[in-house]
Amino acid sequence: MKKLTRSRQNKKLTGVLGGLSDYIGMDASLLRILFVVALIFTGFFPMGIIYLISIFIIPEETDTL
Repeated sequence: MKKLTRSRQNKKLTGVLGGLSDYIGMDASLLRILFVVALIFTGFFPMGIIYLISIFIIPEETDTL
């Protein structure tokens, strides 16, 4: 079963979008572009708040072999 975690390898800021892209099986670059477009069109407030909350709610990926 897949778990939603913040990525350690595929991250630009905190790994939220990289982890989400791994979880849903989508390209991380495309997800980042869609996030920025949504961020601009919603006036920064809703998407920015969701991103900030996600930083604290989604756990960071652990090193498991």
